[in-house]
Amino acid sequence: MCAAIAGQRGRRVLVLDHAPEPGRKILISGGGRCNFTNLQAVPDRYLSANPHFARSAIARYTPRDFLGLVEKHRIAWHEKTLGQLFCDGSARQIVAMLLEECRAGGVTLGLDAPIRSVDHADGRFRVEAGSWSAEAPALVIATGGPSIPKLGATGFAYDLARQFGLKVVEPRPALVPLTLGGEEALFRELSGVAAPVEARCGKAAFREAALFTHKGMSGPAILQVSSYWRHGQAIAIDFLPTAGTDWLREAKRQRPRAKLATVLGEHLPARLADTLAERLGVAGELGNASDKLLAAAEQRLAGWPFQPSGTEGFAKAEVTVGGISTAELSSQTMAARKLPGLYAIGEAVDVTGWLGGYNFQWAWASGWAAAQAL
Repeated sequence: MCAAIAGQRGRRVLVLDHAPEPGRKILISGGGRCNFTNLQAVPDRYLSANPHFARSAIARYTPRDFLGLVEKHRIAWHEKTLGQLFCDGSARQIVAMLLEECRAGGVTLGLDAPIRSVDHADGRFRVEAGSWSAEAPALVIATGGPSIPKLGATGFAYDLARQFGLKVVEPRPALVPLTLGGEEALFRELSGVAAPVEARCGKAAFREAALFTHKGMSGPAILQVSSYWRHGQAIAIDFLPTAGTDWLREAKRQRPRAKLATVLGEHLPARLADTLAERLGVAGELGNASDKLLAAAEQRLAGWPFQPSGTEGFAKAEVTVGGISTAELSSQTMAARKLPGLYAIGEAVDVTGWLGGYNFQWAWASGWAAAQAL
């Protein structure tokens, strides 16, 4: 994105990529259909040590701007839930679009070119990569974070930033499944069971599906709170987020002979309903349970605490929280304050979006912002 815009502004641009093909993360995104942006991409849906950093770039290059580019290339698209936009066809259409935009800007693409060295002297950067040797007055770090290493992702951006004296906020996996251990490992017996819930971690709350796995918990609601979760913290799950107050005691009055597992099973998968009823210790008919016991069960179901033992790590993380400190960069141009000509964009920077196209929008917007300044 950055190369295409800069090239179309008349800059001579070389893109170096150690991968043999471009856009590998784009190709696997959205189940192969690329959730390329989100219509609700606003600054408060991004995590950063500076929560205001993303504001300028996202205001200047909006989801509608990127959608205009998609439509210019006649790529059919559709909106799913929560403002998420996907290709009707394939994620390959987005890669092809970006490559065509680069061609329009006369951009040179150097693939299968592992970076051997990067140096700076006399106001110029020198890069040795694969069979390439190049010099330029500006260098853009657009190498992402370490999530999904099997696609070639590394922490190279952080090494390069440190080489030039830029601080790095400790990176950690985000949008990642959580693991359960100890007594909570019993929930692994529910592997494959999903339910609509509200997941909470601190002040963050997401009402989407949660999925139990053989290692712990996943699904959109869990992936979302994982970005906010830290080791030692508990998360809370509301298994019936649409239930009113006193719903269980009301069920007792209306259906005294019903069992809790039966009532829960009308809203949740049977296996999950049975497990929750068993854990709550409410056996037998509701009419035989005290209001105090049912009130306690309601409260537990509305905020069931889980103590994750960890995450499934960068191998399963969709993105990375942390990265090159925003304190080191201009929010308008993505330029390093300490070293003229150096820029950092996208996931390499300490800006992380929610699940659902937000991180792509940050990539497009930060790339566009840097390209305006090159």
